[in-house]
Amino acid sequence: MKSFDLIIIGGGVCGMTAAIYAARANLSVGILEEQVCGGLVNWTNTVENMPSYKSIHGLDLMEKCRDHVEALGVTIEEVDKVTAADFSGPVKKLSTAMGENYEAKAVIIATGRRPRPFPVETDFENIHYCSVCDGTPYKGRDIIVMGGGNSGFDESLYLISLGVNAIHIVETFPSCIAAPATQDQARATGKIRVSTSTDIVSVTPLASGRGLVRLRDKESGTEYDEETDGIFCFIGQNPNTTIFKGMLPMEKGYLVTDEDMGTGTPGIFAAGDVRTKKYRQITTAMADGTIAAMEAARYLRTC
Repeated sequence: MKSFDLIIIGGGVCGMTAAIYAARANLSVGILEEQVCGGLVNWTNTVENMPSYKSIHGLDLMEKCRDHVEALGVTIEEVDKVTAADFSGPVKKLSTAMGENYEAKAVIIATGRRPRPFPVETDFENIHYCSVCDGTPYKGRDIIVMGGGNSGFDESLYLISLGVNAIHIVETFPSCIAAPATQDQARATGKIRVSTSTDIVSVTPLASGRGLVRLRDKESGTEYDEETDGIFCFIGQNPNTTIFKGMLPMEKGYLVTDEDMGTGTPGIFAAGDVRTKKYRQITTAMADGTIAAMEAARYLRTC
């Protein structure tokens, strides 16, 4: 059994911010991360709304955060998913897929969100959720991007910078919600076209390795086919809260908290994208992590 004053489930920017504040409050802190620290920010090519950096790669930003966390003596356990939790007593207990057991008097849940899966059943293998991870092989090739939000347009611009030949952005709604300036920048490349009110009906693998995509214009009902080398899917995220169902209050899968990140269970806090909130940005996740850590420290002083 590994014991800490505070355990943070999730090593994204929210969890790492919480760890910094908690460590500076002289708490022993452990971060449990299912994958590697950095969360969805790792998948972001360019971060341009982080104070102090006009522009920085998401991986670089998260590496700097991790260096800060490690310098404060925080224990980081990666690539091990929390599979069971017991919050019923004054000491909270957690178990992981690798068979490790942890305990702490306070826990911050900062598990964030994961990309929604491609909604069409298909045997086509070239479907991706991260342009930074998977974009390079598509230099000189044609792809479809599903989703007309900020992620869809930002990632499309990044893919064009990698040398992708042409991109077709497909959005099911009548208009795209990405920032107008970003949409203008994308269209100005001459390599990105956009179809709204359009659904992907099916994707059939071809002997050539390409995929035959059947699209439907929702306004006219017209269906047409288009070949593509790959599909990148950016249609939103779902909260990582499955193991907490029935244990903590939720709304549409998101954890419900008060303004101090409390969940209603003493010693259990939730912060960042995993909780119900209006805005989900790097800076708002950092703010949540700060509050959660300070409230956890206050709780530990009084429990």
